[in-house]
Amino acid sequence: MTGSAAHAAQAAQSVLQPATATADSIFEIGVVLTIGAALIFLGVMTLLALSLRRRPPSRRPSRASERLWIVGGGVVFPVLVLSALMVYASVRTSGLTTRADLADGLVIAVTARLWWWEVRYRDPASGKDVVLANEMRIPVGRPLTLALDSADVIHSFWVPELAGKIDMVPGRLHHLHLEARQPGVHRGQCAEYCGEQHARMALHVVALAPEEFDAWLAAQAAPAAAPPDDLAQRGREAFLHERCNACHTIRGVSEESDLGPDLTHVGSRLFIGAGTLPTHRGTLGGWIADTQGIKPGARMPSFDRLDGQTLNALATYLDHLK
Repeated sequence: MTGSAAHAAQAAQSVLQPATATADSIFEIGVVLTIGAALIFLGVMTLLALSLRRRPPSRRPSRASERLWIVGGGVVFPVLVLSALMVYASVRTSGLTTRADLADGLVIAVTARLWWWEVRYRDPASGKDVVLANEMRIPVGRPLTLALDSADVIHSFWVPELAGKIDMVPGRLHHLHLEARQPGVHRGQCAEYCGEQHARMALHVVALAPEEFDAWLAAQAAPAAAPPDDLAQRGREAFLHERCNACHTIRGVSEESDLGPDLTHVGSRLFIGAGTLPTHRGTLGGWIADTQGIKPGARMPSFDRLDGQTLNALATYLDHLK
């Protein structure tokens, strides 16, 4: 596993480590609501403990005093605390839906599919779309908007360190606004059960310095690099001969289908199979040969009929696509 992939594998998926202003707000709301709920719980448990104490008849409270405790502690106190929490949460969350200033912002289209993520950018230099799968790279310190939709069933986009959950509903476009504070790798996950491989539908978001992001996007806009040696060239020929291009695009080689992930620069991604395996030649070969064993139900057959030399050549070629 490469260093960057190892870092990504260790990336936290936790609301307790917010990395944006939006995530800060959600974390703060969660803490305040937890404290409020704890106060109500402790108050009710205190009343329960007091009610269980044995007292002599001469020290028992009057009926009026009992009613006062029940109404005050069991009704008035919870209502006041819950009302205060409701007002606080309403005011605090109102800012989360405020549209970001996108004068210099970036819009990234994210489409959820069974069971992977399609991520689409518009290259400002060429005006063409740049398409990735299961990985999103964003610039630090720049406001951006995610345009979220689904191609099949209801999914839910959730990268807890960056923002809250947003459902992705077929036929509807939802937006999420965020701005990363510092470089890092953040793991996301589909948070709505969507079928057999719901648990293996991860997304990694890599926050880069602005100049590094610009260079990366320009490189991603370029077509696939030519094979550097005979082995990779045989892999390119195998890609076409085995009709991998019936589902996958490699720009500059074959662009006739978008049923599966775009593989133009697949070798530069941290993971394959929506976070299932780190990307390198060995895992690429294993994925091609035994897709259904690694991720049962994935919409790609296992190519276990390929001989070892062809499989090695094909994996070498894909790994070369940086």
